[in-house]
Amino acid sequence: MRILITNDDGINAPGLKILEEIARELSEDVWTVAPEIDQSGAAHSLTLREPIRLREVGERCYAVRGTPTDCIIMGVRHILKDKPPGLVLSGVNRGSNLAEDVTYSGTVAGAMEGSLLGIRSIALSQAVGAPREGEIKWQTALAHGPGLIRRLLETRWPPEVPLNVNFPDREAAKVEGVAVTRQGRRDKDMLIIDERRDTWGTPYFWFGYERRLSKTEKGTDLWAVYSGRISVMPIGLDLTHLACTEALAAALTP
Repeated sequence: MRILITNDDGINAPGLKILEEIARELSEDVWTVAPEIDQSGAAHSLTLREPIRLREVGERCYAVRGTPTDCIIMGVRHILKDKPPGLVLSGVNRGSNLAEDVTYSGTVAGAMEGSLLGIRSIALSQAVGAPREGEIKWQTALAHGPGLIRRLLETRWPPEVPLNVNFPDREAAKVEGVAVTRQGRRDKDMLIIDERRDTWGTPYFWFGYERRLSKTEKGTDLWAVYSGRISVMPIGLDLTHLACTEALAAALTP
């Protein structure tokens, strides 16, 4: 099986090296196409107003001056066009991609683009501790990733459904199992806007989040990772809200 991997942290990110190790336990035919620079928070953006630069940086390894979405398109439609991959893996992200992170995440977007191209695709992220960030436990993703992916492939889930996998901030031996989850919601007051001034007195801003756990419900991706489980969340690419559609149609149709 040919595997294409990408990420949003960039071609030199440690999580990408972990993902390469995971992929090579599954196949000898592994190709890397990743952003040249950090694209965290790029979501499912596509580069249209500037040229996309492609640079070969190693055997079966390419850096793209673009987003994770650009990388998957270049990998599938250009580099591997004669023999497309059978699996797309995106990650391993430094930090979780849970709840509304899914809408911002370039890591998740890499898997979404793979699914849109008809390929089974998985986004993988390694949670980092809250309330205080410590050493990231890459070995947890490395220990559990290959076996989990094998089990997922055996289920023959549909290619049009990307999977969002998050590993908890625990040592590999202390993981409490796997939970298939739904998307949670973080507390609304966690976003921080940090205003500063440069040496000219001009204001500038940083966005960030408080490092604390949100209130959550059992069965959500947040609950799974907080409780030491690996979260596996199937993502629907059809964003239509059917219940609201029916209500609007009833109200607006003569």
